[in-house]
Amino acid sequence: MLEEKSHKVDFTDEVTGLIHGFVFKEHQTPRRITSGQIQAEYQQQKDTPGFLWLHINLNHAASEKWLRKQFDIEEFFFEEIRNGSHSTRIESQHNVLFAVLNDANFKEDGSGEETATLWLYCCTGLVITARHKPLRLIERLFHKLETLAPTSPTSLLVHLLEEQEDVLEHIVRQANQYVDQIEERLLSGLVKKNRTRLGRMRRQLLRFQRLLAPEPAALFRLMNRPPRWLSAEVVRDLRQFAEEFTVVLNDLVGLTERIRLLQEEISSSQMEQNNRSLYVLTVITVLALPINIVAGFFGMNVGGIPLASNPHGFLLLVLVVALFTVIAGWFALRKRDDD
Repeated sequence: MLEEKSHKVDFTDEVTGLIHGFVFKEHQTPRRITSGQIQAEYQQQKDTPGFLWLHINLNHAASEKWLRKQFDIEEFFFEEIRNGSHSTRIESQHNVLFAVLNDANFKEDGSGEETATLWLYCCTGLVITARHKPLRLIERLFHKLETLAPTSPTSLLVHLLEEQEDVLEHIVRQANQYVDQIEERLLSGLVKKNRTRLGRMRRQLLRFQRLLAPEPAALFRLMNRPPRWLSAEVVRDLRQFAEEFTVVLNDLVGLTERIRLLQEEISSSQMEQNNRSLYVLTVITVLALPINIVAGFFGMNVGGIPLASNPHGFLLLVLVVALFTVIAGWFALRKRDDD
C-alpha cells in the first residue's frame, strides 16, 4: 500500500502525530501549517471564512490528548476509534458529521490482503481525519488539493467519499480483468487451480463489499435530515455519491455472481472429467473379470478340472475367456451408448 508522503515538520508534529495540516480559505491555495500554528489559525476561522484540515497518525500515544487539548471534540469520535469501528458510513451526531472510510489493496491471488480505516470528524471550520495505517485515498487527495481547492469542510468530505468510490471501482475493474483471463483458460489443465483462486477472490470481494459499501440507513438519514449548517449543494453531492456508489456496488454484485457461475461451470467440468476416468476404470475392471473368474476356478487344487488331459485345452480356455470378455465389453459399451 502506498505510503503517505510527509512534508518537512518539526519535532512537535512528530510527537502530536500530525501528518498533514492545511488551512483552506476562499480564493487561496491550501497552505500548510504545523502543530504550533494550529490554535492561532483555528481562532482566525471565526473571523474569516475558511477551515482547517488535520490528518493525524493514531499510532502516536499523545495524539488523542493533543486533539482534546486543542479542540472541543465530541467524545463519541474517540469512542468510535477505540471500539475499532470499520464499517464504512457517514452520519450526523450532535450536529457534527462523522464518517468511517476504508482503503483496500486488492491482489488477484488473494494473498497479502491489506485494509486501512480512516475516521473523520467534520464540523464548522474543522476537519479531522485519523488513521492507524496509511491510506492511498488520502495520498491521492493530497496530490489533488490545489486543483480541487475545497471551499468548506463538507466539500472536502465529499472529495474523500469520491476517492472511496474510486477505490471500489478500481477493485471491480481489476477483478473483472482477472476473471476474463480465467474464462479464457477454462478448458485448460489448470481447472482445479483456477477454481481455488476464484473461490478466494469471491470471498475477498464479498469482504470488500461489506467493508467499503456505506451503510445505507445512516446515509439516507443524513440526506433526509441533514444538519442545519450543511448546504443544499453538499446534500445534492451526497445524493449523487449514493447513486454512483450504488452503480459500482451493482457491478460488484454482478461480478461475484459471475464468479459463482464460473465456479459451478468449472466444478461441472471437473466432475465430468472424474466421471470419464471412473468409467474407464470400470470398463477395465469388467473386461478383466472373465479371466479372473476362470483363473480362480482352474487354480483350485481339486480333482475333475476340465480340459486337464486335453492337448488343446489351453487354446479352448483362451477362446472361452475371449468370448466372455467380448460379451462383457459389449454390455459395458452398450450401457455407455445408452447414457
